[in-house]
Amino acid sequence: MQVILLERVAKLGQMGDVVDVKSGYARNFLLPQGKALTASSANIASFEEQKAQLEARNLETKKEAEALGEKLDGQQFIVIRSASDAGALYGSVTPRDAADAATEGGFSVDKKQVVLAKPIKDLGLHDVHVLLHPEVDITIELNVARSQEEAELQASGKSIQELAAEAEAEAEFEIAELFDDIGAAASDDDMGDAPAEEEETKA
Repeated sequence: MQVILLERVAKLGQMGDVVDVKSGYARNFLLPQGKALTASSANIASFEEQKAQLEARNLETKKEAEALGEKLDGQQFIVIRSASDAGALYGSVTPRDAADAATEGGFSVDKKQVVLAKPIKDLGLHDVHVLLHPEVDITIELNVARSQEEAELQASGKSIQELAAEAEAEAEFEIAELFDDIGAAASDDDMGDAPAEEEETKA
């Protein structure tokens, strides 16, 4: 199916290009999103008439996207999620979650602008692409953690495995100390109980 692009579309072409695409891709994505028109002679003529306006609008939205991109690029946003001790999430972090985190951080981002190669299913720091405009692609970082404290530790450069190992070592140390205390208390009790037991056996 032939369509005429109303804006730059990655891997397809620039505004005004007439390209061949699968009819399903055109019907389900390009046409309803306003990214293209079917390449009929009437639509091509209509595009030529509106080309100057479309290019001006594209330039304006690109400038806005670039201004936002300069502030947003490289920003880190925290997403709190439940996860196992090994760091596997119960569920996954989606484009909507990434967009919500950025919006809560004071940036206007739509879930349709978030590009995830695959769902995020682990705790840790994850780079996420945000397509603010067909020609403006920036990267944000999602800090996926179980708590604010854990997020701060991850942001300082510690991985979830290191945090888990530290927590385990701390727990083992506490248990060892507890057993030392119990052992010391037990030996004190043994010393104190000995004479009483001897008296009982004599009686």
